[in-house]
Amino acid sequence: MSTVPAEALPTRAPRVRPREDEAAAPLAPRARLLPSLAAVYRAQLSRARVARIPLLFVATFQSIGIMVLMRGVVDGGSEAHAVVAGSTVLVVAFVALNLLAQYFGQLRATGGLDHYATLPVPPAAVVLGAAGAYASFTVPGTAFTAVAGSLLFGLPLTHLWILVAVVPLSGAALAGLGAALGLLAPRPELATLLGQLGMSAALLLGVLPAERLPGPIGWARDLLPSTYGVEALARTFAPHPDWAAVTRDLAVCGAVGAVSLAVATWAYRKAAVR
Repeated sequence: MSTVPAEALPTRAPRVRPREDEAAAPLAPRARLLPSLAAVYRAQLSRARVARIPLLFVATFQSIGIMVLMRGVVDGGSEAHAVVAGSTVLVVAFVALNLLAQYFGQLRATGGLDHYATLPVPPAAVVLGAAGAYASFTVPGTAFTAVAGSLLFGLPLTHLWILVAVVPLSGAALAGLGAALGLLAPRPELATLLGQLGMSAALLLGVLPAERLPGPIGWARDLLPSTYGVEALARTFAPHPDWAAVTRDLAVCGAVGAVSLAVATWAYRKAAVR
């Protein structure tokens, strides 16, 4: 009879019963929107700071050049109001619409969205943080353009404080549209093209006086998110501004901005899980 070492005998692991008083480990709390938004905004602001000077120069120089050209064909009155207001908001459109579409298009093409998808931040914080950082660089350019245009056309500077409302509301509407274009475009080249077309629409439909546009083109102008910011700013150049109409235009601009940012957030979710 052979002997077998005890170590070779099959053993059954003792069954461990979970203690009833032990609860499952709680998950980490989900990141809140506002702290996440602030973190993404600071990160994007630091990243875009390198290109700040060229960005401000190009956006501002473009609008100043347009006003100088229009000065030869527009003397004053409501047409001058439209030119100055449209050129001012065009600075916002150049950054919030054109550059943001390019940024999100490149981010999607290079897999950068995968990095953001792993972070414990809400999708809305990513979209709003990037949009806010890019729009922040437009503040000096819009202020300079508005002052320069007012002096060039002899318009009053009294109510330029309305830019405090016009810039963020127009920026939100255009930034949401630009982010959605960049996130939904299948290729970065197409995102760049769509951003350029959007900025061209903001240029043609925002700077040219509304009364000189044909009927169908005027309807397209009403669909452009920045139109209501332009209208609100243009009304303040009148000797006695219609503040009820200004408030109404700003409210519409804010509503359009909320919708466009919601669409951009949806587009981000769709692109991040593709």
